[in-house]
Amino acid sequence: MTADTSTPAHGLRVVVAEDSAILRDGLVALLSRRGYDVVAAVPDGDALVREVTALAAVDALPDVLVADIRMPPSHTDEGLRAAEALRAAHPGLPVLVFSQWVETRYASRLLEGDPRGVGYLLKDRVADVGDFVAALGRVAAGETVLDPEVVRQLMGAHRSQEDGVARLTPRENEVLELMAQGRSNGAIAEHLYLSYGAVEKNVASIFTKLDLPQDSADHRRVRAVLRYLGVDA
Repeated sequence: MTADTSTPAHGLRVVVAEDSAILRDGLVALLSRRGYDVVAAVPDGDALVREVTALAAVDALPDVLVADIRMPPSHTDEGLRAAEALRAAHPGLPVLVFSQWVETRYASRLLEGDPRGVGYLLKDRVADVGDFVAALGRVAAGETVLDPEVVRQLMGAHRSQEDGVARLTPRENEVLELMAQGRSNGAIAEHLYLSYGAVEKNVASIFTKLDLPQDSADHRRVRAVLRYLGVDA
């Protein structure tokens, strides 16, 4: 994944939920070095809910959560359930899932609500710390950021040929896949060696072919990504 570093990290308040003590401490250290304010670091989903609820009670809700999916006691979906509960209590609370596994049913659960401010990255595929930090900043800013492997597996699990995506050209499919990874138009242009204007034209054509209504550009972008992944009716 290529980072878009336009979102500054400085001043953003983060809560980290990770059951591995070594990885948890490592995340706290690297985020602190990059300008994030890590206000809590917890080992399980119950502790995540308690910490964020306590922070919200004193009007200090964090700007973004970083949470694994599989955490104690059952190591199934504790982290995801905690994130869902917190987003229900605090709509729009940004969450970056940071997992070792692609769990398509769990990713769909997060995206089927309000997908803005949702990210899903795979631990083994983050090759550059800067990419992770930039993705976290974009999620905190309300963007949707997905690892390319998450995109591919969601497509395989859910895509329908009746969703309008079949009408897209190969280039439009490329652009939409990169949109699903959370890349800006500028980053897409750089990746595909296109002009910024050419990317804008492709994005406009995607909106038209997917029959997305004329509302805010950001909302249409999210809806286009969800249609591409097959998790938007």
